[in-house]
Amino acid sequence: MTVTQSEPMTDDAVAAGLWGQDRDGAGAGRPGVRPATPNGCGTVLTHPRPTGRDRYTISEVAEHTGLSAHTLRWYERIGLMPHVDRTHTGQRRFTNRDLDWLNLVTKLRLTGMPVADMVRYAELVREGDSTFAEREHLLTAHREDVRQRIAELQSTLDVLDYKIDIYADARRASERF
Repeated sequence: MTVTQSEPMTDDAVAAGLWGQDRDGAGAGRPGVRPATPNGCGTVLTHPRPTGRDRYTISEVAEHTGLSAHTLRWYERIGLMPHVDRTHTGQRRFTNRDLDWLNLVTKLRLTGMPVADMVRYAELVREGDSTFAEREHLLTAHREDVRQRIAELQSTLDVLDYKIDIYADARRASERF
């Protein structure tokens, strides 16, 4: 079982790319379970998954996600990418659910979530339904950090826009003479 299999159905989970099939794999048509999109978050992938496949090598996953094979192995080693299936020869075989999880991890990383928090989140997901409140708290706190950074960036963007307008006005004024 991968970590996304016991994920609760919330709007935050949908936005973060956590939705798909439920624990027994039944998925669509069941209350609280939304059908999965190609990448688990409703956006189009630049490298869509091959139709009818649910097993990928580490190099295919690296190409699909943009993560290096080294990063994928590290994620597995630190507990962020647990339970990756192996072939009889020991080669990793990632599933579509693993790709959905990596999509979430990539989004969390993009938001600046520390790896330690992502690992903690993965541990909580593996612990099951009893950790919903702690998962919610962890994501809510992180969402607040992201909102604060967005506000800071918006303020910075406003300053840049102001300065650009000053220089554009000065350039236009100098072109008139």
